[in-house]
Amino acid sequence: MGNQLEMLEAEALMLTSGERAAFAQVLLASLDEDAEIEEAWASEVERRIADVESGVVQVIPIAQALAQVRAALK
Repeated sequence: MGNQLEMLEAEALMLTSGERAAFAQVLLASLDEDAEIEEAWASEVERRIADVESGVVQVIPIAQALAQVRAALK
């Protein structure tokens, strides 16, 4: 396994910095992969998008939202 890892590392280091960053993200994400959590987040995102599109919730500009939060913290 050591030789395979060394070969992969050598090949990875020949990539551009952007390619190495993308590859690193893929590798890190593979360590934390939990299909149940990903599925739950996907469902939540779809629900929130549907709420906005149907008018169930009303969106406000970020500046207004931040002003409300700042006022509440005072």
